[in-house]
Amino acid sequence: MKENAIIGQFGGPTSVINSSLCSLIQEGLKSEKIDKVLGMRDGIIGFMKDKIVDLGKEEPRVIEGLRQTPSAALGSCRYILKQKDFPLIMRQLKKYNIRYFFFIGGNGSMEVLRQIEKYCKKNNYKLNAIGIPKTVDNDLCGTDHAPGFASAARYVCLSVQQAGRLARDMQSVDKYVILQTVGRNTGWLAASAALAKKKESDAPHLIYMPERPISKKRLISDVKTCIKKYGWVSIVCGEGILWEDGSFVASFREQGDMSDIEFGAMAGGSAALNLHKLIHQETRYRGEFQITESLSMCAIDRASKIDLEEAYACGIKAIKLAEEGISGVMVSIHRISSAPYHIELSTISLDKVALNIKSVDDKYINAQGNFVTDEYIEHIKPLVGEIPEYSELNFDKVNGNSQLKEIKNESQ
Repeated sequence: MKENAIIGQFGGPTSVINSSLCSLIQEGLKSEKIDKVLGMRDGIIGFMKDKIVDLGKEEPRVIEGLRQTPSAALGSCRYILKQKDFPLIMRQLKKYNIRYFFFIGGNGSMEVLRQIEKYCKKNNYKLNAIGIPKTVDNDLCGTDHAPGFASAARYVCLSVQQAGRLARDMQSVDKYVILQTVGRNTGWLAASAALAKKKESDAPHLIYMPERPISKKRLISDVKTCIKKYGWVSIVCGEGILWEDGSFVASFREQGDMSDIEFGAMAGGSAALNLHKLIHQETRYRGEFQITESLSMCAIDRASKIDLEEAYACGIKAIKLAEEGISGVMVSIHRISSAPYHIELSTISLDKVALNIKSVDDKYINAQGNFVTDEYIEHIKPLVGEIPEYSELNFDKVNGNSQLKEIKNESQ
């Protein structure tokens, strides 16, 4: 007997989250075990408020179009379940005859899914709960990487490469530029900017990650060294970078600053802005800061081809797992090789994923804590895709003087 399935999206979106949604709907509608494929509007909050839609009534072309659609088409939320919510969730599951529960999200999402599945087991309600990985900051445990990360990494690489050109060409005005990525606890996304560098003088010159606390003295030393060497400096930092005392760089306040009311992920502060202030105070140079915030979560025009394909494949895998009666797991990506790039889809228990954080491996961070190793470049390279090459004018001083003499001789 066929029973219904429901799909929810949770937390921040990615450029490819709707690709997973697309395959879940398409494969779910073809399944011999699933009747209706339902969707919850605005995540688990919408589910509890009866904001449920029948996705099978959408036109096939609209569903197919989700593969190239940014953001979270169903709507999302960041809600932490309370004990009083579980009986209501159970009533909703029974009301809509839902036996297949799919959640596309990160570690917080997997905790919500884990709690729901455990509650159903405890109350003898058969529910196949499957998680589909999603995150831009790549902090999900149990998977080589998560769909959404590769596209966000590509967004960061292209932004740093192009902004680096601007900063280099405007170094007579501004001596430094700082780009801040999302990632409160991990530096995976900030680290990916290294792929933008084609030669030593290219951006980025310095990358700071939450895994390696920094000192103000060392920061200024790094900055001055780069400016002396290249004439300017490009800095990339994760939003959650720390000072040596463990405090967030984003939370740094000048004496007498009253804007210390905590709100948002980083207490209303910005690491890039505070680094900018500090560098200006110590060097008196002009500079820029760039804060992309959620832009890397929805840039479909910069999506990675591999990312789109893997996000779609994860949805197909989730349906197959549910049909086999498997529950309490998240689809995971297992890398077989990087060159040539090859992966297999597997599973990991929600217990091992929920609320856990995967930090950047030590082997991927250089000894100085201000850049990545070649090993990380090899790790990220196949995910991001080709980075464009740009033309370079030849400003060699000797050739330039020689050409100038020839021009003068011709004019005489």
